[in-house]
Amino acid sequence: MTAQPARPEHSGPETASVMDVSPFKPSLVKAVFRDVTRMHVSRSAAWAAASVTRTVLTEIIGGARRAAAEQARKKLIPGDLLSAIDRNVELEVGDKWYDHSPTFHGLTGVLYDAEGVVVPSRKRSRSRKPSAVVGAHRFEAGVKKLLWSQGVTAVPAMVRDLDGIASVFLTDLARDAAMVVREGGVKRFGTATLVMPGEPAPPPFLKDSLRALSARRGDGRTIGRDDILAATTIQLFGGNLRQRALTEAREATRDTSAS
Repeated sequence: MTAQPARPEHSGPETASVMDVSPFKPSLVKAVFRDVTRMHVSRSAAWAAASVTRTVLTEIIGGARRAAAEQARKKLIPGDLLSAIDRNVELEVGDKWYDHSPTFHGLTGVLYDAEGVVVPSRKRSRSRKPSAVVGAHRFEAGVKKLLWSQGVTAVPAMVRDLDGIASVFLTDLARDAAMVVREGGVKRFGTATLVMPGEPAPPPFLKDSLRALSARRGDGRTIGRDDILAATTIQLFGGNLRQRALTEAREATRDTSAS
């Protein structure tokens, strides 16, 4: 039997690591990947993708929790999500969800045609083909576990936004991982350091680590753990969040098999 990833002890909402909870099961991850690709997804890849998604959502919830705390609230509202993203550009992920959420209306920009007329926003597709938006509700239980782990709850609209962001992010991660397999590695990679005013610069991400992910080994039919790590470098900006997501994904898959 394959060993489960080790989980350190819970240390409370303020200092809890995302490793304390496992809200996104490998079966859910593989279901999302099946919407994107016919490639086989290894168990370690599923754990890595779940870990990266968990890290991102935990960071978003943490930012929203701090915004709510400034108003002495423990129940998060959509405005707290906007505050978290506004304060930390690294949290601006899953942006395809923004067009579908009232929370982000007016923030995604207004498009004009050549005559200066406002272009109506896209209508929601009625296609029966599964999509990240259609499948967002699958993440509700995991999102609520993450909220609980940080000692907060959220209004239904906020839960829906977190569901949607998680679904879109994981779907994009799946697409990029499949691309890494097809192309034999990350052909376009780089890093940027994002520093908030008044905060020290994070330690530089080792170039050798990125370079190691730029070329893959293995067959062209299976998405492995390193393909997820490579896709993570595409999805996340270079900074603390990306470094943490990669580190925690490696730790989460330390005891899993590659099968």
